[in-house]
Amino acid sequence: MGKLEDNKKIKREAILDAAFLMFTTKGLTKTSVADITAAAGVAKGTFYLYFKDKYDLRDKLIVHKSNEIFQRAEEETKSQESNLEEHIIAMIDNILNQFVEDTTLLNFIAKNLSWGIFTNAVTGATEENSFYELYHAMFENSPVKYEKPEIMMYIIIEMISSSCYSSILNGEPVSIQELKPYLLRTVRQIMRSHRLD
Repeated sequence: MGKLEDNKKIKREAILDAAFLMFTTKGLTKTSVADITAAAGVAKGTFYLYFKDKYDLRDKLIVHKSNEIFQRAEEETKSQESNLEEHIIAMIDNILNQFVEDTTLLNFIAKNLSWGIFTNAVTGATEENSFYELYHAMFENSPVKYEKPEIMMYIIIEMISSSCYSSILNGEPVSIQELKPYLLRTVRQIMRSHRLD
């Protein structure tokens, strides 16, 4: 990567970082493009090289943060588990732990993540090392095949995200540590019911 490309990446990252801070402290509606560019230390015109408006930025930031979460989970679990089911269980456990450590991140993603945005992350993300490559490779390389893996993952993601939000943030109906064994057992059952043996 050349110096110009490095500089572009640094500016884009600065905008993403500033937007995350602003969106999670002031909220989306109270944050302006001018606020973001000032915090990022870039010109307003630079913002529009990468994003259409703050809503486009929010959507790309969700994809960016989601990719970071999944990449970190993959990196920290890839050598631990030998089969896809165990690998996904380990990744979910890792992701839940990341959310426990950073509830601001959980709150931002849970408030804003929709299946449409997640689908863009899975099928059309343009970021380097996107979750799409990871997701695709995991299922392609697995000796066990699954019926409609994208539907299976949709069910798992929706179940985990809706279940863990209240548990992590409010301890309801129980703490995430109490809930986690039940969630992971249910994920195993979902995956086993989708196996093509």
